[in-house]
Amino acid sequence: MKEQEQLNYNRIAKAIEYINANFKQQPRLEELAEQVHLSPFHFQRLFSEWAGTTPKKFLQYISTEHAKKLLKEQQATLFDTAMELGLSGTGRLHDLFINIEGMTPAEYKNGGQALHINFSFAESPFGSLMIASTSKGICHMAFEEDETKALNNLKTKFPHASYQQKLDLLQQNALFIFQNDWSGLSDIKLHLKGTEFQLKVWEALLKIPMGKLATYGSIAEHIGNTGASRAVGTAIGSNPVAYLIPCHRVIQSTGHIGSYMWGPTRKTAIIGWEGARMEDGNIE
Repeated sequence: MKEQEQLNYNRIAKAIEYINANFKQQPRLEELAEQVHLSPFHFQRLFSEWAGTTPKKFLQYISTEHAKKLLKEQQATLFDTAMELGLSGTGRLHDLFINIEGMTPAEYKNGGQALHINFSFAESPFGSLMIASTSKGICHMAFEEDETKALNNLKTKFPHASYQQKLDLLQQNALFIFQNDWSGLSDIKLHLKGTEFQLKVWEALLKIPMGKLATYGSIAEHIGNTGASRAVGTAIGSNPVAYLIPCHRVIQSTGHIGSYMWGPTRKTAIIGWEGARMEDGNIE
């Protein structure tokens, strides 16, 4: 099952890469299906099962022109509008992230000494991932196919912590976020290792509603550091919790998707996946 899910994701990722390179030509269903060696019927079905919408509608969300249109219509008020709407209006996430806690200075300085970290591996619509937690909350989540590499990366961040491969309740609650029905989600708590500035940036990212996009500059302005777009970009690039802290919703002021720690194709896929679900009303 895991191999089949990975194959399906690879097919969808390849199709998305092709659309990104050729979106101006608005490729037809038959052309996309040919790229992944499937019949148009089977490709349409697979894509719809994965993204919750058709390839044609998905194209609307992932093209650079769509991002530019969002920015042109809302301009500097894009992030402010998202703030005014609140999470309850787009995605019902307002009660999920009740707590974001920074590690104590001692924990931050000593590399996690005295911390016990549970970790596990899971599948998501965007490929395999690792998720890890302390007793206080989720401290790490990353897309990674190589489990050994994933664990080594985690241990680099917390070299003195103790580790146990275990799927705990904190992780289970967090992974529910990938399901269509979010009504049964419990609170998601985050326990993060970062500077005061990084924590402020990551907290601001949590306020970007699903289906919305923000720019580096608008986030800098929101946290009271107008002109600090480059520093904000650096903080976003060091985000330790993929997807839950939605750094994928931040794009360049030009409308280009921009870089992503886990790959621009995956970032494009997530933006399209979220946009499709908001449009189709699948998130309650």
